[in-house]
Amino acid sequence: MEPTLMVVGLNYRTAPVAVREHFWISETRRYEASVQLSRAEGIEEIIVMATCNRTEFWLWANDVTLAANSVMRLLGSEYGMKLCEWKHFYRLLEEAALLHIFRVASSLDSMVVGEPQVVSQVKDAWQQAQKVGATGRFLDAVLQKALTVSKRVRTETAIGDAAVSIPYAAVELARQIFGTLKEKKVLLLGTGKMSELSARGLLNHGASSVRVINRTLEHAAELAAKLGGVAIPFEERWQHMADADIIISSTSCPHTILSRDEAEMMVRGRKDQPLVIVDIAMPRDIDSAVREVKGIFLYDLDDLENVVDHNAGEREAAAAEGQEIVQAEARGFRRKLMAECVVPTIVALRLRLDEICRQELDSFRQENGPFSKDQDEMLSAIMSRMTQKIAGSLARELKELPEKVEQEQMTTALQRLFRLQPPERALAGTRP
Repeated sequence: MEPTLMVVGLNYRTAPVAVREHFWISETRRYEASVQLSRAEGIEEIIVMATCNRTEFWLWANDVTLAANSVMRLLGSEYGMKLCEWKHFYRLLEEAALLHIFRVASSLDSMVVGEPQVVSQVKDAWQQAQKVGATGRFLDAVLQKALTVSKRVRTETAIGDAAVSIPYAAVELARQIFGTLKEKKVLLLGTGKMSELSARGLLNHGASSVRVINRTLEHAAELAAKLGGVAIPFEERWQHMADADIIISSTSCPHTILSRDEAEMMVRGRKDQPLVIVDIAMPRDIDSAVREVKGIFLYDLDDLENVVDHNAGEREAAAAEGQEIVQAEARGFRRKLMAECVVPTIVALRLRLDEICRQELDSFRQENGPFSKDQDEMLSAIMSRMTQKIAGSLARELKELPEKVEQEQMTTALQRLFRLQPPERALAGTRP
């Protein structure tokens, strides 16, 4: 079985936020999962892509069934995945997998089409895999091309200009509740990039102040300085949360940091003043039961998606142009990869033809020689040209076959006909 590109994963289209956070993989676990899966059955190379909107495994698989089973075993043992939850996952192969990776890198598969953060997320995932030796020639080539395609999409279309971001959606939700954001007090829980961008959007629309809370006070102070705000020690969070009008929560905490009971205690002295909480963390920071607390308006990533969908019209044209670029690039790159996959067979064929010609030429010399030096060189040149023409013709036929199945059938036929040794896989990883 020839190695195959495969994607196994779930995203915001196939799974709600409650399911996505269950299978979200922290940065530390991504390293561990990459090492574990790179040694698992059916897998030669692996990249783990985990964001708030997706958990995906980008695989170079020598056996797609074994590779998928290896991923399922990991999810079962580490995240308690049940068989019924497999329905949220998709499995893409070959050109569909390649197209998907290109779409992800180009922000065409994002909840917010055109958002710029996904490029750095793809780069980070690739670098993580490289650090542990989980990628090789194949996935490195795919990721390099994916980033090149992403740059082309942003350069040749208006997709970046038309992007509506998660921070924008957070601002819109707050405006829906308050009407105006003038003099509203903002509190950030966590110091991530999305928190910073959300705070800037709120300040631009009239919010009066920003307070930043983080478990590491130094990090809170750094962000507060950028925003002209104040850093608050984590231990003092309750009084400041109770005093805020808008809370943006985006910590890296693995569990919720605000329960319903805590929220009810927090709002007792607010005199029915509304409190907007936007939870953009993965996994979520705020218990979903907080929605039931009077006066609190809680929004999570699924709610932000609805806001983005209402403003999607202007991005459709740019996304359509980007899709055409991605599809053309995927088709062209797949043909290149198919051509590279037959290189070992072509090399083996050329060596075999050279061997046959040498044997025949030696027999001819013994039967009809001796020949002069010029005659001998002429015979060798003729045989070399014949070998080159035959090998070149067969190589073109192999490389130009449009379908992988036809290519594999012809490769197998050549290997049998000329008794070629099984070639080394051209794009398999070089890990020990």
